[in-house]
Amino acid sequence: MAAVDPAAFKAGVRIGMPAAKAQAMISGLHLVDADPRGDASSIERLALWMLRQYTPVVAMDSPDGIVMDTEGADHLRGGELPMLTGLVNALRGHGLHARGAIADTWGSAHAMARATRREVIIVPVGETAKSVVDLPISSLRLPSDIVSGLAVLGFRTVGELSTTPRAPLALRFGPEVGRRLDQMFGRVVEPIDPIRTADLIEVTRSFSEPIGAAETIAKYIGKLVVELCAALEMRGQGVRRADLIIYRVDNTLQSLRAGTAKSVRDIPRLTKLLCSSIENIDPGFGIEKLSLAATMIEPFEEKQSISSLVEETIVDVTPLLDSFGNRGQRMYRLAPVESDVPERNVGRVSPIAAKLGQAWPTRWPRPSRMLARPERIEVIAVTPDHPPASMTWRGRRRRIKRGDGPERVFGEWWVRSSEMEAVRDYYSVEDEDGNRFWVYRSGDGVDPATGTAKWFLHGIYG
Repeated sequence: MAAVDPAAFKAGVRIGMPAAKAQAMISGLHLVDADPRGDASSIERLALWMLRQYTPVVAMDSPDGIVMDTEGADHLRGGELPMLTGLVNALRGHGLHARGAIADTWGSAHAMARATRREVIIVPVGETAKSVVDLPISSLRLPSDIVSGLAVLGFRTVGELSTTPRAPLALRFGPEVGRRLDQMFGRVVEPIDPIRTADLIEVTRSFSEPIGAAETIAKYIGKLVVELCAALEMRGQGVRRADLIIYRVDNTLQSLRAGTAKSVRDIPRLTKLLCSSIENIDPGFGIEKLSLAATMIEPFEEKQSISSLVEETIVDVTPLLDSFGNRGQRMYRLAPVESDVPERNVGRVSPIAAKLGQAWPTRWPRPSRMLARPERIEVIAVTPDHPPASMTWRGRRRRIKRGDGPERVFGEWWVRSSEMEAVRDYYSVEDEDGNRFWVYRSGDGVDPATGTAKWFLHGIYG
């Protein structure tokens, strides 16, 4: 058995079990031929998607995994935990069950993701040895015959194996055991060979003598950008995401990622974006190769300016957006959405997105600040149509001097069936200190089917 679903696993079927034994255990067991090539092709497509979305250093970790070097790119996703959690959730949203781990080494991340049941695991820097000592020896990426041989000798965990003298192990099993242990504990570098496609636009520069000075790195980044833009121009494309991969002489990789709000072929702009992160590059004993790839491209539209007697000044803010975005800031713009329910009639769009066609509500004024979730308040009011006379919010009672409303908002039954008869009555109120609030009552105040008749504060006027 190469794989089992949750129902079969619960019934006792295990990976590696002979098919005949599984069929004998469960009558009517449905078997499907394994498709290793199809699985590898699917994982490769996932790896290419992660290459475009997360980090420029992505490779397949056969037969069922993907390895990424996210150093220098995780800040663009809010940090390691938000990035990894978002990745696992994105895969779950497409019907895939995945587990992810971040650790100092490829070997330890591989082991943690497979030997534990947690979906998201982050091993603190410098704590690899402590986190892997209790893992089974099967997590060392050793051939099955070596794992079986070690088990016969009584080895169960990585910790037991790591404290055993190397010479007898090497004599019996060869150098593979020691090599995998050294890779897991970080004593031997295990470089990641990034996945690439034939249509990927990439330019490289190798050096006969390693470089390391920031000025020299910046100079060659500028030359690579010129070459990349020339290749893009030949295809009529512009770059949305450019990845610089630094190959050091100690066989380790580093990477920098620069993104733009729209497709560009602006050499000074791309050079500035990439060079702004040079301080994050650690050349070590020297850099022997630089590679610059356009991992996300889009058609590039040449715009011809037409001169006239009256010139309109159009300020292009995309360079500023690019600068903020490459510092890890999440840039977006709020736009109206066609919905009467207040928390649904606003959405986030790209800062350079075209207008959607909808307009903001103008019949009734909306508060400048909307709460993430309406907060429960205690209210004294005459039902069904009068605004509150007083309200208590966050432990403080406020007398209401003025009120306007109600503005009736009906539920959207096509979104949620529970909103078939739902009603909210909104009021704009002002307390004795001049503070203005946007509150609502759940229900019309008469029919219990329309709501609970409880009051909530939904917004605050600036």
